[in-house]
Amino acid sequence: MDFHKYIHAVGTGPKGNRDLSFEESADMMNQLLEQKIYTEQASAFLLGWRMKPETIEEFRGALSALDSFINPQKIENSFEMGYPFDGKVNNPYIFPLVAKILKEHLTLTFTGDVHQPVKEGISVQDICQNIKDHENFHYFDRKDYLNELHTLTQTRHRLGLRTGLNTLEKLPQVSQSDYAITGVFHKPYVKKYIAIFGERYKQFALIQGNEGTPELFSKGRLWIHNSGEVQEHIIDPAKYEIIYQKSWESITLAESLDQLNNPSEAFMKLAKLNAAVILFVAQKASSVEEAFEMING
Repeated sequence: MDFHKYIHAVGTGPKGNRDLSFEESADMMNQLLEQKIYTEQASAFLLGWRMKPETIEEFRGALSALDSFINPQKIENSFEMGYPFDGKVNNPYIFPLVAKILKEHLTLTFTGDVHQPVKEGISVQDICQNIKDHENFHYFDRKDYLNELHTLTQTRHRLGLRTGLNTLEKLPQVSQSDYAITGVFHKPYVKKYIAIFGERYKQFALIQGNEGTPELFSKGRLWIHNSGEVQEHIIDPAKYEIIYQKSWESITLAESLDQLNNPSEAFMKLAKLNAAVILFVAQKASSVEEAFEMING
C-alpha cells in the first residue's frame, strides 16, 4: 500500500488522524524494515505516530511484522529480560551478577544494539562487550537477529525522539522463552504492555525498575500477568535488610564495570533480591520471600 496513506493517517492533526488497522500497521512496519520508502517518510510517520498516539492494535500489527523478520534461537529453560535500548545514565547494571546467582535455575537472555534515542546512557551492548565474565546469560545482538531494524538507527538518531519502536524493540522473543520481564515507569503503562506482550509468554511481568529497566534498586511494584489475570506485589529491599544508595549523577562505563567486577556487599544482596524476583516470576518459587531464602541457602 502507498506509504503516504499511513503518513496521512497520523500526520494531519486531531480532526484528520485515524488509527491504523492490524493489517495496515503490519504493512507499515514491513515497508519500514524493507526500506521501501524514503528516510523522510519514515521519520514523518514515526513522529506522527508517536504524537497521535499509537494504539494497542497498531502495536500488535507492527509486532507481528517484526516477528516475521526474526529467526528465533530457542534457549531452553530461559528467561527473557526486556531492556530499553537507550541505556542507563546514573546507575550500574546488575544483570551479570543476577545471571551468576541463577546458574542452577535459569539462563537469562538479553537483546541489544548500538545506543538508540533518547537517553545518552550505557547500553546492554556496552556491558556485554566489555564484561569479563559472560556466565549463564545469552546476549543477542540485533545486527544479527534483526538487521533491518538495526539499520534504522541513523534515521532514529536524526529524528532524536522516542518513538513506538522504543516500546516494540524491548521484547523480540528471540530466545523463545516462556517467561519475561520488562521495566515500566508508571502504572498506566502496565495495561498497555500486557495487552501488547502478555499473551506471548506463559507468565509475563513488569516492574518499576531502575531507569526503566527490569532491575529493582529501590522499593517498587511488580505486576505479573497470567491467563488474563494480573497480580500486583510490592517489593521493598529494606524488608530484606538491603540498604543500597542509588546514584543521581552520571556513571561511566568503567565505573559500571568496576561495580560488577568488585561488587559491594549491598550490591550483591540487591542482585540476590533481583534474582529472587525472577525465580518467582518463572514459577520456581511461590513467593519472592521463598525465592530469596532459596538463593541464600
